[in-house]
Amino acid sequence: MEALYLYLIKSSGLLALFFVAYHFLLRKETFFTGNRWFLVLGLFTSVVLPLVAFTKIVWVEPSTNIIDWSQIPLSTSSEKDISEINWYLVIGMLYAIGILLFLLKLALDLYSLYRVLKGKHFKNQADFKYIDTTENIAPFSFFNTIVYNSTLYSKAELEDILEHEKVHSEQNHTVDVLISRLFCVVFWFNPFAWLYKKAILQNLEFIADNEATKKISDKKAYQFTLLKITTHENCVAITNHFYQSLIKKRIVMLNKNQSKKWNSWKYVVIVPALVAFVFLFQIKVLAQEQNQIENKEPIDVDYTINRYSTDEEIKEDIKSLKKDFNINCQVKGIKRNSDDEITALNIELIQESGEKSTITLAGNTPIQEIKFECYFNNIGQGKVRIYSGEINKKKKSVASINNLTETEEDSDYIDSIHEELSELTPPTPPTPPNHPYENLMEAPIAPDYPEVPQVPSNIFNKKAMEKYEKEMATYELKLKKIEPKIKDFERKLALYEMEMKKLDPAVKDYDKEMKVFEKEMKIFEKEMNEYELQYEKISQKLNKK
Repeated sequence: MEALYLYLIKSSGLLALFFVAYHFLLRKETFFTGNRWFLVLGLFTSVVLPLVAFTKIVWVEPSTNIIDWSQIPLSTSSEKDISEINWYLVIGMLYAIGILLFLLKLALDLYSLYRVLKGKHFKNQADFKYIDTTENIAPFSFFNTIVYNSTLYSKAELEDILEHEKVHSEQNHTVDVLISRLFCVVFWFNPFAWLYKKAILQNLEFIADNEATKKISDKKAYQFTLLKITTHENCVAITNHFYQSLIKKRIVMLNKNQSKKWNSWKYVVIVPALVAFVFLFQIKVLAQEQNQIENKEPIDVDYTINRYSTDEEIKEDIKSLKKDFNINCQVKGIKRNSDDEITALNIELIQESGEKSTITLAGNTPIQEIKFECYFNNIGQGKVRIYSGEINKKKKSVASINNLTETEEDSDYIDSIHEELSELTPPTPPTPPNHPYENLMEAPIAPDYPEVPQVPSNIFNKKAMEKYEKEMATYELKLKKIEPKIKDFERKLALYEMEMKKLDPAVKDYDKEMKVFEKEMKIFEKEMNEYELQYEKISQKLNKK
């Protein structure tokens, strides 16, 4: 149970790390597709990286304290111990209840989508399925299915909407939406999971807007369509719907200049943080007494693997290790050249004490002889050391076994390298200026216009025309009723446009600040290059060792 809690905490921390990097460095950039893959990579990294662990052995002097266990009284259970609350179990039950509730919510959303799509007539066109519904819902897409209500929009508006939804379908944005929802189910307790989902949905809208406007001639009309859609807030969950509660941000991003290519350095900033995470949390340090090996003479056995060893000989040695020393050994990935010489293999050892170690040899040339030195430690446990090449009794050339057979000097050397890496701090990037449109007033919301009656296909049909005239009269009455709302909307829209014009001087100031920022960025890039060179030099020391 503790291992599960620790995993969830580490995953939540990585999720928060990626969100903070996106929020402060990438959120305002126009690298929408790059941001999409950065966010998706963050989800998978937060799941996988906590499962990757490394082991480091530290050799210590044997303890001189001898404990007489017979003098220590046995503990007896008391009423207090019996009645003590198992908080791990309580937290586990609360976590499980939360997952069940959010799974139920996801199932209800899927059922709601099913009800909308059930029994609807769809039209196939290219790779898309179009459903023209009569329900008062915002347009949305789910995989290659696009749902809309054509009676709510004009022909031009509908074309803009469909271009937008096509982008969602073509780029499989539904997959991102579903993955982010599943993460919110598993990490429902983590507020960053919900913020992360919101960031993913927001960036998907930016992508669709950006791609759609490339195919639309009237960019301003597209923005008015965005404003009109805001009146239809009845959206289907777990779908890519045309309306999201971020219209202001979408309009700002549509009018924003393309980000400079050199701003791509921001994606790399996350790498040192991930390296630091591995060094701080994913390296397990094990202490081992030196006398367990140094004070015991090896038993004279002949367990060896050389370039000419057959599979049967290797199997016999593995059986002997298990029988004589209770050591589990597996030899996998054996590769041989045309002369039937071994060129590559992987050895996995589990000592009787439970310690695990591996050795991997790979290349095009035949391997050197690998020798197994077996012995029993001070407490009678079977142990083995592996040597590659000739054994020198004064100084033994030990093969690298996941750092499990390093000497004290090696350990001190590696610790000093780790200390150098921890002291190495990446330069702080300069803060870009805020765009003036971020302070823009809220965009006005268009009133709900009545449906315009359809002109009869045969204008010479008297009955049809009389019906049309009645519908038009009703339409005009409804239009007259909402006329104050329309005037108020037009007034607010004019004020909104005036506000945008007022910000023109601020936009010019923003351009000047951006030039200063670009100079600061050049200095930062130089410092970043020096940092990467130093980091690479220190890493090479560790690799050489």
